[in-house]
Amino acid sequence: MRIGLNAIFAIVLSLFWSFAAQAQAVPDRAPTATIDVHTLPAIGTVNFDVEKATNAYLAQVTGEARSKSDAYFEGGYLLLFLDALYALLISALLLWLRISFEMRRYAESITRSRFWQAPIYVAMYVVITTVATFPLTLYESFFREHAYGLSNQNFLQWLGDFGIGFAVNFIETTIALTILYAVVRASRRTWWLWSTLVAVIFLALSFIVSPVLIDPLFNHYYSLKEGPVKNQILSLARANGIPATNVYEFDASRQSKRISANVSGFMGTTRISLNDNLMNRSTPREIQAVLGHEMGHYVLDHSVILLTWLGLMYFLGFVFVNWGFGLLANLFGGIWNVRSIDDPAGLPAVIALVTIFMLLSTPVFNTIIRTTEAQADIFGLNAARQPDAFATVTLKLSEYRKLDPSPLEEFVFYDHPSGRTRIFTAMRWKAEHIHDPDIQLEPVSPQ
Repeated sequence: MRIGLNAIFAIVLSLFWSFAAQAQAVPDRAPTATIDVHTLPAIGTVNFDVEKATNAYLAQVTGEARSKSDAYFEGGYLLLFLDALYALLISALLLWLRISFEMRRYAESITRSRFWQAPIYVAMYVVITTVATFPLTLYESFFREHAYGLSNQNFLQWLGDFGIGFAVNFIETTIALTILYAVVRASRRTWWLWSTLVAVIFLALSFIVSPVLIDPLFNHYYSLKEGPVKNQILSLARANGIPATNVYEFDASRQSKRISANVSGFMGTTRISLNDNLMNRSTPREIQAVLGHEMGHYVLDHSVILLTWLGLMYFLGFVFVNWGFGLLANLFGGIWNVRSIDDPAGLPAVIALVTIFMLLSTPVFNTIIRTTEAQADIFGLNAARQPDAFATVTLKLSEYRKLDPSPLEEFVFYDHPSGRTRIFTAMRWKAEHIHDPDIQLEPVSPQ
């Protein structure tokens, strides 16, 4: 019995080790599954095409509206050159007909003081050139604006604003040029350096004075009525460190249908203002988008940046005038009876040289300003977080700005980013924030 049990145990044990050995030699295969490998879309761009959204927004302005917008803005290209040619013609007539010489001689007959001769001459110069350019001014700012449906003024209303503008220009130009001529006489060979400093100071003063003294001459400013819009604007201002406790509205509709706003002022004169066209023609989201942009100029210190860059351009302009005036005086000074750069009779030659410099520098000046505007666009998108409202308000600006220029057009003639550039910027921003809770509540962008 014992032998039989041992035999059975031995057989079972041998079978166990046999199966174990087979299991180690040929392991069972693990179950398999098909894995689908593909490139995941970038975070923030799921089901959202920036280019399609941009094109869809631009396609909302078509037909006569698009043609009218393009024609108005492209007409400005021609006027840029026409204005320059007109200014050169007036300067030539004043010099070659010796009218400028007679003006200086009249100033000398009134006083022997060279300091006071300058404002007497400049006052006559401003009046004469204003009268001479009046036909072109009338066409550009009255008839042309009405032809494109941009002006709300009748002739008498327009003439009233023109008169105020003339008075302001008369006072500012007379004071500024009197001081500049004094600087030129005092500094002689380095006049262009000191004149740059004086010009920058005048520009800074205009930033300070205009919001509180000049702008109210043309429009009535009043506190924006209490309500959600005002609360949102002040909240946005506080969040971005803007020291404003009130928001002002002004009656720009008495002049035109253009929408605008600004955070203006400098060194204690800061003021948040928006015109009644923006209030009446825009949604609360669009108002936030516009004010976010305007606050960007303040927060990013664009006043100081523009002072710096424009100061550099003034410097280059004065250097150009110094060189050009010396050349012209050597060639024609005897005919014009112009003695030197500090002679007021040479002002038409100075203005002609400034006109040439400004025309040639148009792309540079526009790029300086356009760069700050693009920076304010991005700031406004981050601050107000209203990309679609920014896109729709950009379409409203197309009433007087061509939406989709060529890159060369934009570089040369645009002092703001084009409509395409601004809408693309807004849609690109939205794509990168598409999963943010507040952006998911935004209107659906067209695709």
